[in-house]
Amino acid sequence: MAALARWCLRHRVVVIVLWLATLVGTGAAAAAVGSAYSNDYDVPGTESARATALLAKTNPAEAGDSDSIVWHTDRGTVRAAAVEQRMTKTLHDIEQLPGVASVTSPYGTESGQRISQDGRTAYATVAFDKPASGLDKADVRRVVDTARDAADDHLEVALGGAGIALTESTGAGHLSEIIGIAAAAVVLFLAFGSLAATFLPIATAVVGVGTAYAGIGLLGHAMTVADFAPMLGLLIGLGVGIDYALFIVTRHRRGLRQGLPVAEAAQRAVATSGRAVVFAGVTVCIALLGMLVLRLNFLNGVALAASLTVVLTVAASVTLLPALLGVIGHRALSRRERRALAEHGPEPSIPTGFAARWSAFVERHPKLLGAVAAVMMLVLALPTLGLHLGSSDQGNNAATSTTRQAYDMIAEGFGPGVNGPLTLAADIDSAADKVAFSDLAETLRGTEGVASVSAPQGGSTGTGVLTVIPESAPQSQATSDLVERLRDDVIPRAEHGTTLDVYVGGLTASYDDFASVIIGKLPLFVGVVVALGCLLLLLAFRSIGIPLKAALMNIAAVAASFGVVVAIFQWGWGLGLMGLGNAGPIEPFLPVIMVSVLFGLSMDYQVFLVSRMYEEWRATRDNRVAVRVGLAETSRVINSAAVIMIAVFSAFVLSGDRIIAMFGIGLAAAVALDAFVLRTLLVPALMHMLGGANWWLPKWLDRWLPRISIEPAEEDTAPVVPADAPAAEPGVALPGQRAELRGERDEELTSTAAG
Repeated sequence: MAALARWCLRHRVVVIVLWLATLVGTGAAAAAVGSAYSNDYDVPGTESARATALLAKTNPAEAGDSDSIVWHTDRGTVRAAAVEQRMTKTLHDIEQLPGVASVTSPYGTESGQRISQDGRTAYATVAFDKPASGLDKADVRRVVDTARDAADDHLEVALGGAGIALTESTGAGHLSEIIGIAAAAVVLFLAFGSLAATFLPIATAVVGVGTAYAGIGLLGHAMTVADFAPMLGLLIGLGVGIDYALFIVTRHRRGLRQGLPVAEAAQRAVATSGRAVVFAGVTVCIALLGMLVLRLNFLNGVALAASLTVVLTVAASVTLLPALLGVIGHRALSRRERRALAEHGPEPSIPTGFAARWSAFVERHPKLLGAVAAVMMLVLALPTLGLHLGSSDQGNNAATSTTRQAYDMIAEGFGPGVNGPLTLAADIDSAADKVAFSDLAETLRGTEGVASVSAPQGGSTGTGVLTVIPESAPQSQATSDLVERLRDDVIPRAEHGTTLDVYVGGLTASYDDFASVIIGKLPLFVGVVVALGCLLLLLAFRSIGIPLKAALMNIAAVAASFGVVVAIFQWGWGLGLMGLGNAGPIEPFLPVIMVSVLFGLSMDYQVFLVSRMYEEWRATRDNRVAVRVGLAETSRVINSAAVIMIAVFSAFVLSGDRIIAMFGIGLAAAVALDAFVLRTLLVPALMHMLGGANWWLPKWLDRWLPRISIEPAEEDTAPVVPADAPAAEPGVALPGQRAELRGERDEELTSTAAG
């Protein structure tokens, strides 16, 4: 790492130009080819996937996305001649647009079903020629514009459906990024007191994340990548990118205050904190790539996209950042620090103030503080027991969106179930199957939870289709219960004694199947992520206790953050104040992605905290001193890093996107709890109580394990200097002097603890 930093410092202009060229080139390529994101939740082998495949094979028109155009009049009825003529012409124009397979008007034989009882609301069905994931946004936009042009002062027109949702953009995404970066800049300036030093972590993160953002756009052309993956990458990348640079800049500034030349301080910062950053980035990527064990195309793209962001931010931190450090020189220090250095010379860095007092306080009261922290985490985790995975439908969208307006008009005029009908697809091989399928339709009309059933539609190839309208909304638990009842009870009775095969598809069924697969594979996924993380910590700290505590702390952080997400988004606590619509279920893919991200971020803080404790343990073999010194010297930078992450993550609530807001709040809560409750309270309290057992490792395992070092002591990275040689720079401590300084620091900490 020192050699890499040395090269980047000597060729700083080349490094900066290469990074800027990569950013511009990747961005230009992404702009030229456009985006190709896809939200394909279908899981091969599930019943909803079989229903979709059957429709695609025999009734291609049914396999495309089917959306709605809804209109409502406050004067007369929708059957009035003026309204009917206007909307009939509009529907005819829409049917001629590219990408549209067919349009079903309410003005005809089905008027009784598509016109409300009061006659004020009607809807038409627009069938696109492709599923929503494959639609061209420009084609959908033309449909929306054509339909909205029919509205006037007394006629409201809105559109709903998965395809229509592609055209809705909150426009607040860039605002959330700007606010997050601005908040991070404020924290950095308060921590550094230098504008130049404040600029470096932000510049490094922006270049790395910007390159990754464009790269994710290109990745979408090679594999399935969800449309929220770029925003998720921004959210993660800005948080970890600024934090990683913060750790390196903090170590660099400490070297400058000790009197080191700029180049030497930067090399040592990268050789020490830079190695910890690389290790932390590896742990985040391992946690993210753990999603690959689920073997779901939808999550594979998210895992690779997020990992790409982390890799590029780490690369920028250990290459671009030292080059920028060389450019700004001593301006990484504030004017006051530069003046003090010039007047008084370098001084040893001894932690004082609140960090030292807090470390001593934890040492004196480990049992009490540990119990308080454990109870706090347990209480916050309790809502997780009520987690309901499902589809948050368009009734959760902002009230100003056309999809929310269409949803509300349909729900008010026809009932909530019309917004999420269930599609029953049957493979009919004989006359007996056709009779059984017709009987099934009659049975369904009398089934609890069913509002209405369409007449059976039988294709010439032997496929039967039934549309079932539930009494409840798509996201309701009652609708999920209806799907389960149809599959487990109603349909098996209809199939009995025949060769009939009936599959239940539709929005709710697809989400329920996706959630079922996720839940089934979640134990394997969590086990793999925890095992790999523990293995890395075992190699790094050569201890059995450290990895086990880290796993428990990570699980606690995940559970508590999920509790916060459930309370806000599922129970609706404070949701209206944030302008994020109504309460609803949690997206089925959220647990997997959040577990990946949170395990990675939690491991970051564990690495930065325990690596300093481990360094002191190796030097003193005194667990009490190691924990106290480690907490005192790292708590301030960990807390500063946490505040930056919380600010960045919380700002993404302003994106207006429910999914991104879930990630933002969940990650912000997890980081806050991890930094301020777990790493600076519960972890050191447990380590004080366990004593030397923290560092226990069987001798046979110690001989077998390879030796790696995350963050070596600074003297390990210093050049070899003869004993009788003077210091190369005034105030630079030689190895013997460092031992003396360590004694002074321990004496100071002991005095603080005693006081």
